[in-house]
Amino acid sequence: MAPDAFEAALRAIGDERYHIHHPFHHLLHDGKLCKAQVQAWALNRYYYQASIPAKDASLLARLPTTDLRREWRRRLEDHDGDGSAPGGVERWLALTDGLGLDRDYVVSLRGLLPGTRFAVDAYVRFVRERSVLEAIASSLTEMFSTNIIRLRVAGMLQNYDFVSEATLAYFKPRLTQAPQDVAFALDYVKRHADTAEKQEACLDALRFKCDLLWAQLDALHLAYVEPGLIPPGAFVPA
Repeated sequence: MAPDAFEAALRAIGDERYHIHHPFHHLLHDGKLCKAQVQAWALNRYYYQASIPAKDASLLARLPTTDLRREWRRRLEDHDGDGSAPGGVERWLALTDGLGLDRDYVVSLRGLLPGTRFAVDAYVRFVRERSVLEAIASSLTEMFSTNIIRLRVAGMLQNYDFVSEATLAYFKPRLTQAPQDVAFALDYVKRHADTAEKQEACLDALRFKCDLLWAQLDALHLAYVEPGLIPPGAFVPA
């Protein structure tokens, strides 16, 4: 495919598969969840947020040039912070704090759903084991994230009296960080996926990433919405 057609094919995957279409997210944005269900979402999502620096560090170690490493190191600082300001992981903990969850319990990961753990671990393993090109392509779900962030923040502020702008402070920096991430990653993928086989590998990587995000919401919906089958050891709302 020509570069523009290849980009269109990548974006079509998001149109079809991105988890903005998941029923759980519609419930979340539309104010149809109770506080306990929002707590379950935030607690489980913490594992994904906390694992992003781990997957980025594993990729950073394999990048062959200073420029590439410098670019990917910025992502680590976005999530881990630089010591002078909180990063995304700390801001997510501010969200779970604001929802009334005990921070030690959240960080311990004792309340995770098995589906959350399996999906997130699969993502970290994918980035560690696949080619650099596939690993970078898998990050391109960020092409679709600004829309879901705007919907999520607006919907939650409008519909839930137990959240505030301070509670949702994680999301505001992502509105500028994600487009910056996408600009680099999309350009890299379009330049280096120079055969049909490489392009298909990138498309498969993006499908895989969308699938694991969807699987996390499947697990939440099954456990905390319908039919309400909470696995042994997972978070049980008060």
